[in-house]
Amino acid sequence: MHALYAEDPHKADEYVFGRTSQPLTRRGFLSGLKSLSALLGAEIVYSQFMPAGLIPAALAQDDTPFTIAGKDGLVVLNDRPLNAETPAHLLDDEVTPASRFFIRNNGIVPQTPNPDTWTLVIEGESAAQSKTFTLSDLKTQFKHYTYQLTLECGGNGRAEFSPAATGNQWTTGAVGCPRWTGVRLKDVLTAVGVKQDAVYIGYYGDDLHLSRTPGKASISRGVPIAKAMEDESLIAWSMNDAPLPLMNGFPLRLVFGGWPASTSGKWLKKIVVRNQVHDGAKMLGKAYRTPCKPVAPGTSVADEDMCIIEAMPVKSLITYPKSGINHPLAKSLEVRGHAWCGHSAVSKVLTSIDFGQTWQSASLTRPVNKHAWQHFKTELTFPTDGYYEIWARAVDENGRAQPMVLPGWNPKGYLNNACHRIAVKVVA
Repeated sequence: MHALYAEDPHKADEYVFGRTSQPLTRRGFLSGLKSLSALLGAEIVYSQFMPAGLIPAALAQDDTPFTIAGKDGLVVLNDRPLNAETPAHLLDDEVTPASRFFIRNNGIVPQTPNPDTWTLVIEGESAAQSKTFTLSDLKTQFKHYTYQLTLECGGNGRAEFSPAATGNQWTTGAVGCPRWTGVRLKDVLTAVGVKQDAVYIGYYGDDLHLSRTPGKASISRGVPIAKAMEDESLIAWSMNDAPLPLMNGFPLRLVFGGWPASTSGKWLKKIVVRNQVHDGAKMLGKAYRTPCKPVAPGTSVADEDMCIIEAMPVKSLITYPKSGINHPLAKSLEVRGHAWCGHSAVSKVLTSIDFGQTWQSASLTRPVNKHAWQHFKTELTFPTDGYYEIWARAVDENGRAQPMVLPGWNPKGYLNNACHRIAVKVVA
């Protein structure tokens, strides 16, 4: 199934599926229930109970692809909740456009978020006081900062694990690096006051649990206090100098570059300062955790032997050319892409056309700021016509390199940072 969702935050009240109009496009805009009923040839009975964002199953059976308003070329993996990734060749921009930034939701998206009445509460046992900020308070009381920050889903690459891991079968496209604008989280926490015993912060968003149970969080994760106090850790309201897209957290979210995107809470309503590791939804059990020690594929791992994912591993992505092209033997081929690492910068990127027997260094830019991805480029020539695979391998400043094939197996299929590869047919 696919989902129909709105992306223009300024028209959120016009894009509530089953309530008014234009939730998503399918060969043009659908205009709410009347249009859907016309397509189905019958009135949608009990339409008032239809979850926002869901399309009728009869339409979902159609092989014609749907598109998400405000997004360009994303591939939908799931519609309850909506999750969609970006094909690698559409991530070629140095700064990821909002239209190409992936969607990872855990619950039901807020239907009509109003920035004029939006509030953020800071509280918790390790907060010196409880304090509420409006969006206007944040914008007027604190200095603004803009950073280009890489966010990647912890399960990006899950589709390659064997045995298969449950969850969205992300390939390579659950990553992006837009520019984010907001205020430093540490400035807001300092204004509230942080006690000496503070260990962690946790967040709560305004998205509704899939069960629609009032007060039940769909996800409530967080980061250690040291990460919260980094300069680049933001409470953000803008992506690429425009309001956040609705699907990416409008009107307010956290952004923690270099860590699993699940820590960067969307539709942000509350931050708690904890004197213990946060124990919110999807912080316990095996969620966003990997075995503390390596295990054999398929091994059953006890919850107490799983450790929370923190910094993401070194990784690279070939964004040009698109996999599967034909290329003339007489010409060199420009290859480019991005590389990133959650705990340090990338020191080099290597490419290979002979399945890792030999490697060629690519030119590599420095990150524009901490936790921004870096861009690589190289020119390749081929000795003869035939089928080739171009492999990319990044190495971080500490000498840690991407594995040639799958890294250590884990039950939830997290942290796959194997070399990215594309296919090229060289023709004489």
